[in-house]
Amino acid sequence: MESPVVWVVVAVVLIGAIVWITMNRMRSQKLRQRFGPEYERTIREEGNIRKAEAALEARARRVAKLDIRPLNPADADRFDGAWRSVQARFVDDPRGTVTEADRLVGELMAARGYPVGEFEQRVADISVDHPDVVVNYRAAREIALLHSEGKANTEDLRQAMVHYRALFRDLLETETTRHSDVHPDAVHHHEVAGETRRNR
Repeated sequence: MESPVVWVVVAVVLIGAIVWITMNRMRSQKLRQRFGPEYERTIREEGNIRKAEAALEARARRVAKLDIRPLNPADADRFDGAWRSVQARFVDDPRGTVTEADRLVGELMAARGYPVGEFEQRVADISVDHPDVVVNYRAAREIALLHSEGKANTEDLRQAMVHYRALFRDLLETETTRHSDVHPDAVHHHEVAGETRRNR
């Protein structure tokens, strides 16, 4: 007959395994909810769920140490006005406007407290608090790179502006309001330089 001690040890091991599995599932669920599509993208990139989740947690720890802050209303108004001015010039100068939009997004990130170094690090930092629009930033940057090589047409540039606008609006938070603007999914092509088009 087996000793009762053996059964106790087995029970402890089983309980420990169940707790470990449950905690890992909860951890994965929280990361999936927090990072959205970036969660699956990171898994594909890392090729391993454990490595991907470790990378996402490292991003969160890094951003937690940064002084990320909302804009005060005056700065938010200034950036909003600057964006509207850039957008209004799209019809007359689509190529210059995309370059200016990329620069303005970088300035807004810096004003919020995000480091504006290497592009992939920018994306990683933004993905912690703005996971839904990271895809917009990547898409806009790809078009901007094609533009720098002379390979982007006007419609490509218009799409880049739509992507930049979604990111810009999501980042344009103030001390008194968060995400009060139009959801990125509601951004359409006709919104880009719409006022300019009506005035021509």
